[in-house]
Amino acid sequence: MHKPGRLLVLSTAALLSAFVSACDSPGSACPAIAQATAVSVTVNAGYAPKVESLHVRACQDGTCKEADVELRLGSTSVDSGCNPEGACSATASPDGTKVGVLMLDALSESPLAVTVSSTAPDGTALPVRSLEFRPQAAYPFGEQCGRVLSASVILDDAGLHQQARP
Repeated sequence: MHKPGRLLVLSTAALLSAFVSACDSPGSACPAIAQATAVSVTVNAGYAPKVESLHVRACQDGTCKEADVELRLGSTSVDSGCNPEGACSATASPDGTKVGVLMLDALSESPLAVTVSSTAPDGTALPVRSLEFRPQAAYPFGEQCGRVLSASVILDDAGLHQQARP
């Protein structure tokens, strides 16, 4: 009568033990974060005052998604140094850019076509910009942690450009 309950407790204990063991192993220093499947658009600092709103369309592998994206003020990290105990920190400092993100259902390494339309603060339409590129693959946490794909573009007076990975 109590066997299903005991089985559940034993199974849960075994599973928890396996997770704890995996966390303690030397090869498991991978962060427990999920990759966002998205296209990020950075409006550069020189062009940002001219852009009030942004509409992004992204097409890949026969599937398209589009939406108006919220623009937020961009920032850069400023090193605040380290204390004697070895704890280091940084602060975010506004850099004059604006950043928007279009969430996607999926992202692969195949070509991605991105079209950005925007409006000025006075409501007039700005030039529509398009770019086709391949998302970039990287292993920022080491190959043992898996590949991360990114699709990032920069919008400026000259058009739309793929943002290079640092």
